[in-house]
Amino acid sequence: MYLASTGAVGAGDPAAGAPERSGARRGRVAGPVLALGAVSLVTDISSEMVTAVLPLYFVLQLGLSPLQFGFLDGLYNGVTALVRLAGGYAADRGGRHKLVAGGGYALSALSRLGLLLAGGATAGIGAALAADRVGKGVRTAPRDALISLSSPPDALGRAFGVHRAMDTTGALLGPLAAFALLWATADAYDAVFVVSFCFGLLGVLLLVAFVPGHLDAGPRTSARQHTGPGQRHRTRAAAADPGHRRRPGAATALGLLRVPAFRRVLLAAALLGAATIGDAFLYLLLQRRLDFAVSWFPLLPLGSAAVYLLLAVPAGRLADRTGRRVPFLAGHVALLGGYLLLLSPADGPPLLIGVLLLLGIFYAATDGVLMALVAPVVAAERRASGMAVLQTGQALARLVAAAGFGAAWTLWGVRPALTCASLALAVALAGAAALLRPARPSGATALPVSREPSDSREPSERRS
Repeated sequence: MYLASTGAVGAGDPAAGAPERSGARRGRVAGPVLALGAVSLVTDISSEMVTAVLPLYFVLQLGLSPLQFGFLDGLYNGVTALVRLAGGYAADRGGRHKLVAGGGYALSALSRLGLLLAGGATAGIGAALAADRVGKGVRTAPRDALISLSSPPDALGRAFGVHRAMDTTGALLGPLAAFALLWATADAYDAVFVVSFCFGLLGVLLLVAFVPGHLDAGPRTSARQHTGPGQRHRTRAAAADPGHRRRPGAATALGLLRVPAFRRVLLAAALLGAATIGDAFLYLLLQRRLDFAVSWFPLLPLGSAAVYLLLAVPAGRLADRTGRRVPFLAGHVALLGGYLLLLSPADGPPLLIGVLLLLGIFYAATDGVLMALVAPVVAAERRASGMAVLQTGQALARLVAAAGFGAAWTLWGVRPALTCASLALAVALAGAAALLRPARPSGATALPVSREPSDSREPSERRS
């Protein structure tokens, strides 16, 4: 009933984006978003320093097989499944988004010391990686909920784009720092872990000092008390959840699965995640094909991160204006192009530049856009829980993809494994396009098909 009555693009249809309604607000990004971007920038320097050297550390120094590396890479990305749900639920109870996110940032920082103490023990390394991923799982949904609660619904793509751009700046600086340390210390991985810990600790301090401790979720306060523009936006966003009040089962995070709009986004993200083999494998494949010195390996993420940095904000603004479905799917088309380029006869700089360019486009068009796609269909007081469910589904799917690709590489070889991954991604794209297709109106509960970006009226004025 609600979906038909509001006419809000973002709230009604995950395949569409909310149009900009106020020229005076264009280009503005809320202070909490910038503060969280600074925290993510510093934290990403810490995490990317480690991520950049892990493939080398595992495969070349510790001598792990591709199957073992695939398992650890999947663990690194998928171990947070239940923790994400717990983190989202804890953040929503009492609006403790900052507290829960801060605990996650602190745990990830401490995990760097765990890598230092583990030495070469695979079990110790696995435990440290699990701790890092638990920290990331705990903090990600509350952080993204803070971003969405701080921003107008029609500018979510821009807000997430700005945050992801700042985050990616850290992703650029992290590998550079790792490369410089390895060069200066003659491949002393311990030095990388120590400096990474220091940056992680700085991120926690920035969060404590500059990020607001509480944002009003909206529905618990009367509309007359919401005097600020940001508060009024959060009130409307909270009311926009089809699972709020009208669906008692959606009072819990998993109850959101009963909401068709949310379920469609979740299934599409999980389907595509199950065909995403992970950056580390692509970088290893590039190193094998081009046979460059391993000391240059930590610099590979810089290429894709630079593209991501340049395109994250434009992709977010485009998603706000034209709808978030198309950029999200187009990003996965770019990833498929990267797979196919690695299968092609291309070599040398064209192969290197092409794969890194396509990988950067993939992240710019999907990472923040996915969060902007799902935020309007989840009530403000369940925002962290809803995002946690979505991120969990995607993480579990990518765990399956990483382990499956590692097994296929070990059993069949690189080319057959990559061919299978390409076919799987093509099929997943077709399925996701069907799931996110704008629904045609059908009775009172129909989803709106589309909305012109120039429509500047309030939802109540656009009701049919």
